[in-house]
Amino acid sequence: MIKTLAKSIREYKKASIATPLLVSIEVVMECMIPFLIAILVNRIKDGVDMSALLSYGVVLIVMAGVSLLFGAMAGNTCATASCGLARNLRKDMFYRIQGYSFENIDRFSTASLVTRLTTDVTNVQNAYMMIIRTAIRCPLMLVFAFAMAFIMGGRMGFIYLITVPILGVGLTLVVRSTIPLFKRVFKKYDALNHSVQENVKGMRVVKSFVREEYESEKFETAAEDVCKDFTKAERILALNSPMMQFCIYVGVLFVMSFGSYTVITSRGLDLDVGQLSALLTYSFMILNSLMMLSMVFVMITIADESSHRIVEVLTEESTLHNPEAPLHTLADGSVEFDHVSFRYAKTAERMALSDISLRIRSGETIGIVGGTGSAKSTLVQLIPRLYDAGAGTVQVGGADVRAYDLEALRDQVAVVLQKNLLFSGTIRENLRWGNKDASDAELEDACKLAQAHEFITRLPDGYDTYIEQGGTNVSGGQRQRLCIARALLKKPKILILDDSTSAVDTRTDALIRNGLRTYIPETTKIIIAQRTASVQDADRIIVMDGGRIHAVGTHAELLAGNEIYREIYTSQNRAGEDVG
Repeated sequence: MIKTLAKSIREYKKASIATPLLVSIEVVMECMIPFLIAILVNRIKDGVDMSALLSYGVVLIVMAGVSLLFGAMAGNTCATASCGLARNLRKDMFYRIQGYSFENIDRFSTASLVTRLTTDVTNVQNAYMMIIRTAIRCPLMLVFAFAMAFIMGGRMGFIYLITVPILGVGLTLVVRSTIPLFKRVFKKYDALNHSVQENVKGMRVVKSFVREEYESEKFETAAEDVCKDFTKAERILALNSPMMQFCIYVGVLFVMSFGSYTVITSRGLDLDVGQLSALLTYSFMILNSLMMLSMVFVMITIADESSHRIVEVLTEESTLHNPEAPLHTLADGSVEFDHVSFRYAKTAERMALSDISLRIRSGETIGIVGGTGSAKSTLVQLIPRLYDAGAGTVQVGGADVRAYDLEALRDQVAVVLQKNLLFSGTIRENLRWGNKDASDAELEDACKLAQAHEFITRLPDGYDTYIEQGGTNVSGGQRQRLCIARALLKKPKILILDDSTSAVDTRTDALIRNGLRTYIPETTKIIIAQRTASVQDADRIIVMDGGRIHAVGTHAELLAGNEIYREIYTSQNRAGEDVG
């Protein structure tokens, strides 16, 4: 885990190494100041001239200044290193997620990934900040303070050696008790974030069904669940402070009482006033160091589970890989399924696709219809290799899809989903996802074919109109048309429309299909639709049922000879119309 996280330090190694070195100098200066003050106190007791007093004062000021300077420098390098690590972790996780297959994504929920990129990385950042500064400063301070306490107080310094093992056992018990709680609480964090995400995304549905109170109660239950576990963990961790204060203050009380007795009875021969004052100062240094160490332990305990969750993302291997010598060019847009079977998970009981055999010629227009759950979308997701077939082969352009470079394959296969996304930015910027070098004229041509140009020109800023995140400031039909235009700009060899005209009227749907035939005649077009009107002019129509191909034929052939297609058609048209 540490090795994986350490890879994200990269350009911040110098700051990470400099921080402990600077802290070391700061600690040495701090520990020498009480020693020098003790000498000065004894000199004053014995009588000292003004010049010597001034020289001591100058030295003390210089030492304090050096300590302050190096402490400030350590704080700066520490902040640079910890924030830099957090930046690199988020970057590495995000890049890793971009390379995931859909199968990998299915293992993590969106809410969980958001929590890992935000809360978990912040926990690791705070822990790293403490590790390279506080976790170095405190042990050094303890070692120097112990050493100086023995030098100044002799046998009285042993009191601190008795308290440390007691505190160590206490800390171990606390950490062992809290780690299982933090493992549980971060999973509940995921559930909490999922609730927020789902509620915000479905706000219109919540309001239309007047379910605000129900959703509020559901969120309150999830929040209360997180609160209970965190409270329990924090209560255990809170034992650190009183336990340490008790042990150290007992030590301080012993030093004050026994030290004062020794000063009085020995008349300063075994222990003088200066040594006693230094001992008390070192006592408080030890107390402060142990208190800070307890904070480090707490932060590391919290960050431990976060670190594991981050490493899970960073070490997750994509289930899709490029071959050693990948193909970078698709000969054409032909597609062939050869006895293909597929299931979404290895443990899944039911096959999503079973023994699919199909050949689609390049430039052909294919329609796909079927009931809900008939695996229409699953079938086309195998073409751009969003998933790999479990059995059989999928060929594009005469070659197995697994033989192609993933980027090259997907660049030639454009997919427009029913709920395709627009990203925050202008319409122009969104369209250029299809072709970053597209001219304004090409943008307009694609939008005209997708029947989007007319409504765009009616907007106040035209193609420079800003689209909100997810395209919430345009209608469903407008969003679909913009997504179709974006796909057309790719000029792909294969275009897949997955129920992507469901939100437009039949006239606009017909105009879009006519535009596709004229604009990209050589492109293979696969149209998934609920409406038979959207596919009835296709070269062939595939009827899916239960993950299998039930029938293949033209509109007329299926209407005459396939019961499923006829039922779909008649349910969408007036009973018996055009059937006979």
